[in-house]
Amino acid sequence: MAVAKADFEACQGYANCVMAAPTVYDIDDDGTVVLLKEQISEEERSKVEEAVKSCPVSALSIEDE
Repeated sequence: MAVAKADFEACQGYANCVMAAPTVYDIDDDGTVVLLKEQISEEERSKVEEAVKSCPVSALSIEDE
């Protein structure tokens, strides 16, 4: 299983991740990414990978356990 990671300090609130994987990412009232879940199923992996690639400040990553 894969794990979603986020660098909350690097996040600038572009919300590309929310558009790509709304079941995994959200943006809080301060404009910072929120991980709705960390454990990523194989079915969700491609959407999370898309979100990681779409982040303009490279604040997201995915790691295999």
